[in-house]
Amino acid sequence: MSGIFLIAELDGAIGERIHAIQERFDPKLAAESPPHVTLIGSSGAGPIPVETSIELLRSAIEPVAAATPPLTLKFGPPMRFLQREIVVLPLDPHGPLRALHQRLKESGIPYAPARWPFTPHCTLSFYPTLSRETLKPLLALRESGIWTLRTLRVYLTREPQPPTLLFDAPLLG
Repeated sequence: MSGIFLIAELDGAIGERIHAIQERFDPKLAAESPPHVTLIGSSGAGPIPVETSIELLRSAIEPVAAATPPLTLKFGPPMRFLQREIVVLPLDPHGPLRALHQRLKESGIPYAPARWPFTPHCTLSFYPTLSRETLKPLLALRESGIWTLRTLRVYLTREPQPPTLLFDAPLLG
């Protein structure tokens, strides 16, 4: 899929642990990008058109990020995403994360319609077909660590090329 996406990459020890899980269960996903949560471009709001100027993106996203304090978040137990082969670590779709998502949606950036309601998550397994033998241990995993969302990252994606980082917007509120 091509478009511009706003994501929050998982850093530190929690990012390393989740990356190791991705490498074990979905090496292709692990090689594509670091573990992350998509805030604009998937659920709740679809991708931003590739022709959107960086100036418009900065003028809309940076004030929202500057007014938002870092968010302390905790993942729930793994689950199958919308009864598909995709397994994710979900985040609470309410509270401060929902408020940030909503402010970004209302910031003036254009975006395509979303295919699903806002369902923030970090994907553990996307590509392989999961057998009972691989699904059971994946769903049994637990990530008890706390993660702090400190920076929004804005990426341009034009498949099959690798994504290009356009800019970072730190949460400063």
